[in-house]
Amino acid sequence: MKMIVAVIRPERLQAVKDALKGSGINALTITDVRGRGQQSGITFSNRVGTIVIDEIEKTKVEVVVEDSEEKAAIEAIKGAAKTGHEGDGRIFVLPVEKSIRIRD
Repeated sequence: MKMIVAVIRPERLQAVKDALKGSGINALTITDVRGRGQQSGITFSNRVGTIVIDEIEKTKVEVVVEDSEEKAAIEAIKGAAKTGHEGDGRIFVLPVEKSIRIRD
């Protein structure tokens, strides 16, 4: 099994959820997060001066899938989250050794 962790733009969340559902992946965890990537934040300049926002609002989506579903999940997330601009996000893939349902 694999855990796929995607940090994406918040406005792309619904598209990512729809794409994963279209790939047959329904279970996911969503967390609102803040951080920065390579762009090191956003700089705004106006009459008053320059403002640097170095923690950008992002959304983290986590899904655990069978190894055979890994590529489909990654492609679904990439396709739905991509805008073509800096700050689109990042996808991480981690091995999952065991999954235990609490209910059982």
